[in-house]
Amino acid sequence: MLLVGNGRVFTLDPEKPYLKDGAVVIDGEVIREVGLFGDMKKKYPDAEFVDAHGQLILPGFINAHTHIYSGLARGLAIEGNNPTNFFEVLDGMWWNIDRHLTLDGTRACAYATILDCIRDGVTTIFDHHASFGEIHGSLFAIKDVAKELGMRSCLCYEVSDRDGEEKCLQSIQENADFITWAEKENDDMIKAMFGGHALFTISDKTFEKMVEANNGRTGFHIHVSEGMNDVWDSLQNYGCRAVERLLNHNILGPKTMLGHCIHLNGDEMDIIKETGTMAVNNPESNMGNAVGCAPVLQMLKKGITVGMGTDAYTHDMLESLKVFLIIQRHNAGLPNVAFGEALQMLLENNAKICAKYFKKPLGVLKEGAAADVIVMDYKPFTPIDENNLGGHMIFGLMGKNNRTTIINGKVLYKDREFVGIDEEKINAWTMEQACRLWGDLNHREYKPEQYL
Repeated sequence: MLLVGNGRVFTLDPEKPYLKDGAVVIDGEVIREVGLFGDMKKKYPDAEFVDAHGQLILPGFINAHTHIYSGLARGLAIEGNNPTNFFEVLDGMWWNIDRHLTLDGTRACAYATILDCIRDGVTTIFDHHASFGEIHGSLFAIKDVAKELGMRSCLCYEVSDRDGEEKCLQSIQENADFITWAEKENDDMIKAMFGGHALFTISDKTFEKMVEANNGRTGFHIHVSEGMNDVWDSLQNYGCRAVERLLNHNILGPKTMLGHCIHLNGDEMDIIKETGTMAVNNPESNMGNAVGCAPVLQMLKKGITVGMGTDAYTHDMLESLKVFLIIQRHNAGLPNVAFGEALQMLLENNAKICAKYFKKPLGVLKEGAAADVIVMDYKPFTPIDENNLGGHMIFGLMGKNNRTTIINGKVLYKDREFVGIDEEKINAWTMEQACRLWGDLNHREYKPEQYL
């Protein structure tokens, strides 16, 4: 049993939102009780104490859309690649990287991504993977790393026709095999979705095969109208808008999540709402790729569940929160919008998305919820309580404030040091894989010893 205490507890539970001097008691994989620090110490005298040092105790953050395959791209420049549009970004950078990823490269990406997530207080990820260099077993490789490091994860593989029929069939099979494994294991730490890339890279024939292979077992996690490519392709080749095309192929539904959704019209939003389909916004990535600002405020007004992701642009959910606010205000030309919506997406809707897949409640500190708890160093020079935590999140807190991360009742990161994780060994091996990947991409040798 663990007792995380001596700090300000923000539960995100409306029934007991805030305890100035509180504690969270963890019994195994779940939260047993939340109460005053003194009371909890007396009630559970034998519990192992995790000291919050007077700082903030919060539920772990959830990233509703990321890409582990980009884990080795930080600092990378691919010689000759100078994209001027979204397609060139995909083809010159991301598709180029994933075509060179082996299983070891995928594992290294997973290590790099998950370690950063733990540091930043992220305790659950929804990943959308691609490694067309070596597809078979890639989701299982990520699963193994996630289990080793203790990250709660929902995984899928990015089906696409872009590299030919054989690779497409392999990616469909990888999804199907992993869904079968996840159903059999029934592990609340690892879940499966059925992945798909942008619609302009998926034919009707491939959609039919995806639906057949899934057989209604789980939802789809698919990129939709991130760039105008989907809009043009759907209209020119299929005579309908992108979301209509998904509807026609029975892709939509309460467990399906649409990534990005930038270039939607009102009818498409209505379809998403009526089918109970979820969406996820990735503000920094959208700005970086110059693809536009998603109509999230309109989607939320229609009652669509829109979550917040990062598209792997960052692993810091608070960074994504801040950027969402400013891109929406800039786009609307109004300085008084998007504040409540930003907090709703990160703190409420991401938990609702998780509830479609994970059994235990996530994103909240209350009895029976998953024991995913973080402690953040934050000494504000202005008042803080349950009424203005959101303002401190948007204008003060950052992922680097995180000092302790507990996932599923296990302390993984304590006082800024990993627990039971050999960070140096992992970093050294990951560097070897990064040098191998960079060498393949740039046709020259990178020696790991030069960078360690």
